[in-house]
Amino acid sequence: MKLIMEIKHQQKNKNGKFYVVIDGEQKAEMTYKFKEKSVIDINHTEVDDSLKGEGVGSKLVDSAVAYLRENNMKAVASCPFVQHVFNKNQHEYQDIIYHRN
Repeated sequence: MKLIMEIKHQQKNKNGKFYVVIDGEQKAEMTYKFKEKSVIDINHTEVDDSLKGEGVGSKLVDSAVAYLRENNMKAVASCPFVQHVFNKNQHEYQDIIYHRN
């Protein structure tokens, strides 16, 4: 059975998250904080054990990257999972990865 999920986005003040709700319950999230006006720090990713191995974490990253591109923003990652994804796919994400000058 293929898992159908909707990734939602919520932002309040300087904090936000991308998250997955299944049957009324949040099952995964990736949180961030604004460092600057157009730079976020993705600081935490958590996926419920019931969704492990389904690629949910990567889908959360993809949603964040789409949001960043749509809003001409950049990201740093203090979350180890997102750091790994960014490092592994540097060429694909080079336009949204923030580098200090």
